Amino acid sequence: MNYSLVEVKDKSTAKAFIQLPVRLYRTNPYWIRPLDKDIEKVFDPAQNKLFQQGECIRWLLQSPSGEIVGRVAAFVNKKTMLADNDQPTGGMGFFECIDDRAAAHQLFDACKQWLSARGMEAMDGPINFGERDAWWGLLVEGEAPPNFGMPYHFSYYQALFTEYGFQEYFKQFTYKRIVSDNLHRIVVAKAERILNNPDYRFTTVDKKQLPKYAEDFRAIYNKAWSKHDGVAELTQEQASNLIGQMKPILDERIIYFGYFKEEPVAFYIHIPDLNQAFKFMNTGKFDLIGIAKFLWFKYFVGFDKMIGLVFGVVPEHQGRGVEAAIVEFCRRIVHLPGFPYKTMEMNWIGDFNPKMMKVAEMVGGKHEKTHITYRFLFDPAREFKKPTVIK
Repeated sequence: MNYSLVEVKDKSTAKAFIQLPVRLYRTNPYWIRPLDKDIEKVFDPAQNKLFQQGECIRWLLQSPSGEIVGRVAAFVNKKTMLADNDQPTGGMGFFECIDDRAAAHQLFDACKQWLSARGMEAMDGPINFGERDAWWGLLVEGEAPPNFGMPYHFSYYQALFTEYGFQEYFKQFTYKRIVSDNLHRIVVAKAERILNNPDYRFTTVDKKQLPKYAEDFRAIYNKAWSKHDGVAELTQEQASNLIGQMKPILDERIIYFGYFKEEPVAFYIHIPDLNQAFKFMNTGKFDLIGIAKFLWFKYFVGFDKMIGLVFGVVPEHQGRGVEAAIVEFCRRIVHLPGFPYKTMEMNWIGDFNPKMMKVAEMVGGKHEKTHITYRFLFDPAREFKKPTVIK
């Protein structure tokens, strides 16, 4: 069948871009519709600062009868296109398509040609025109509802990517833990050595002191994470904005910080899984009706799953038992009577980070889902390299 590409340029095509997965997944029991505004802001230069140093394009794929059968976005982030890469590398994402090899490959071709014209020699996908914490990777294992910010995909997508020539760049694992489960006695013993050391202090956050925690978060993050491939340092403004965005959904009971002689050295940050409410809402809108449904769910149903967004320990305190201590501190709180969360899932643990995989397993996490970030080299003769494993 002959399909035609339609660039997303106006309100009508932007709406069709949002609506395509709603139609494709309408009978799927696992897919959860994200808020439209969370997708739209990725492509809004007024809200996405990456447009200041990069560019982005979106397409729809249309059948001869006018039906939209696919969509995709391609983007160049000038700040990261050469970061830890042997070649300038762009990105593609927000891919959705019917089960048709020709249709999918036409969308991939469009991305490749557009990126090549801008000097790119490879593309990663499916990824986000933004940070790695959202809309990143292709789900290949784990038939379960997606966590907030994580994508769900049809199983046939994997073949569409690999048949085109995409190769596995890295895997992203999600681990699940039952909150009521106790930690292994060895983990508890390691934790207690730190918890009984008066130089260390662990605490939940206080909403009245969010600027302080934003700065503590930035200090830890930049030491623990910014040296990783593809991860940039956080500025003071970025950290403040990040914590500010979390404020409406922030639950003080599930955000933890660790200090050594009052210097910030560790964090373990969770949020309620908002997708539980979004599934109940099923509108994609945060209008009056959407807000009413969200509040009804929050106060009369309640969240019972929390999402581990990020975990970090500064290098000089790694391997001392701090990891175990902050997790044990969390466990003591989640075991208190009336604690509402029954399960937790730890998102986005890359296979290039065996230390973090070990932490997830140490605290009793069980492998729940796998996403893959693929890379496609435009020159097939070029050597394919995976990310450096974090030692």
